[in-house]
Amino acid sequence: MEQNPFDQALMAAIYDEDNPDGPDHDFYRALAQELNAKTIVDLGCGTGILTVTLAGADRKVTGIDPASAMLDVARAREGGNGIEWVQGYSSQIEPNSADLVLMTGNVAMHILGQAWKHTLSDIAQGLKLGGVLAFETRNPDARAWEKWNMAGKERMTSAGVLHETTTVSEPDSNGMVTMVEVNRFEDTGDVLELESHLQFRSLEVIRQDLENAGLYIDKVYSSWSRDEFVGGANQPLMIVLARGAVS
Repeated sequence: MEQNPFDQALMAAIYDEDNPDGPDHDFYRALAQELNAKTIVDLGCGTGILTVTLAGADRKVTGIDPASAMLDVARAREGGNGIEWVQGYSSQIEPNSADLVLMTGNVAMHILGQAWKHTLSDIAQGLKLGGVLAFETRNPDARAWEKWNMAGKERMTSAGVLHETTTVSEPDSNGMVTMVEVNRFEDTGDVLELESHLQFRSLEVIRQDLENAGLYIDKVYSSWSRDEFVGGANQPLMIVLARGAVS
């Protein structure tokens, strides 16, 4: 059952229906404009729904993702031919190449354990002087995992009726939860049983991990409208902006 839920063609085909363009994408697009970013890396780009909208005549945009099924969708979408698509991980980021590195859609939570620390190190090496890393993650104080259990939900998708069951564990001592999803596509009879893991990290842990990699927090927001993050269970979202070396 241990499969990458993002590397299944059926799930990739309906991914944008569950993760449409919205205020989060507006935030990242505005940030790229404010920074006048000429080289952008979208790490964990998925289907490229945000990535293609970052492109411009004076920009080089690279989308990196380990899931071939997601990249198949990305390459086929309108504007996809203007992006450099790379199947892989953070190690694919070229040194001293990026004005801005993004990890959107809670990508940071899917990078676990030591891989997280390696990823931050790769990003630090990939950023130009003064470059920015931006990503969002969930505040563990809000205990979002308690709301993710779902039994027997049915909904219509572009692939037909989908019957979903989701079971989520309590976090372990490292903040990691295990999510087991059973997805049955009623029209075709296809059943996908998928297991994935997400890691919740406090802001203190994130700050230390960033600093160990040579990255330093510039701002932390609690909303896409840039409200300040002050902590507590009533602020479930943390949007982190960090910078590398400036001189």
